[in-house]
Amino acid sequence: MKCTRTIFLTLSYWPRQLKIGLQGDVTDPRTNSLLRILDILPRLQKLPKYILLENVKGFEVSSTRDLLIQTIENCGFQYQEFLLSPTSLGIPNSRLRYFLIAKLQSEPLPFQAPGQVLKEFPKLESEHPEKNTIVAENKIERKKIEPNICFDNGRQCSGKEAILFKLETIEEIDRKHQQDSDLSVQMLKDFLEDDIDMNQYFLPPKSLLRYALLLDIVKPTCRRSTCFTKGYGSYIEGTGSVLQTSEDVQIENVYKSLTNLSQEEKITKLSMLKLRYFTPKEIANLLGFPPDFGLLRTFYTKMVILFKIVCNHDPNNFTIFVLICEFIPF
Repeated sequence: MKCTRTIFLTLSYWPRQLKIGLQGDVTDPRTNSLLRILDILPRLQKLPKYILLENVKGFEVSSTRDLLIQTIENCGFQYQEFLLSPTSLGIPNSRLRYFLIAKLQSEPLPFQAPGQVLKEFPKLESEHPEKNTIVAENKIERKKIEPNICFDNGRQCSGKEAILFKLETIEEIDRKHQQDSDLSVQMLKDFLEDDIDMNQYFLPPKSLLRYALLLDIVKPTCRRSTCFTKGYGSYIEGTGSVLQTSEDVQIENVYKSLTNLSQEEKITKLSMLKLRYFTPKEIANLLGFPPDFGLLRTFYTKMVILFKIVCNHDPNNFTIFVLICEFIPF
């Protein structure tokens, strides 16, 4: 059996078996395609020179990953693993993914760090590569947020930290401030559309009232946004950030004043922020689609369908692979 020069494996080759609640790993039938490749690889008459693989965060601590590493090592590949996000490209969107690049050769890769997962692009001149790595054997860090809600700084909540407003702790707010201070990442305003009808993208009052404490709110001057999923526009929790278009309103003041208000008063207060969804084009910009990328709105009239189309594809992943490959002599 013969094979091509490069094997490129991405999420389109096998489903995300590591989602929360779907962690079947090697026992999940959706992993069969990858397991089949790993079974065939050692029996090829001519091995591919390169293997590129992409998956969600969490793959690096899975049994499937261990089998992958064992297989490519036995076949004579040198490899390096990464955990990278579009922020590594200066794009203000967090979409952390696992990447592996392997080359069929006896010499180590120029940036190879055995047993480690690089968290930044290779820096060959770095004298302390361990600062940019994590140990591959470490389990996934899971940050648990207490469900209790506090609007008062002085009030203590159950859990390790006091919640200031919404469901955010001091640590989380500091992290966001650090992200917004990272000058290597562009501001969101560079990815926004200029002339749009914002009325169709404003969050409805019912969503404001029900999900106010779960929203990840960003301003055009922010240098961050959360990962957008295909549920964006249909669901609120965990599907992506929303944009505060009334920049002169202080979000802290709005949230801290909600405690004793009626539902109507809360809606009025929250509406002052003028929160809206990102448009499909803006999400496409953040996901690395080219500027001239267009969607045929005449065929896709529903905004939710547009969100699903865009959020299911991420050219940033391919761009990250291209940049990694710049460090490997072909």
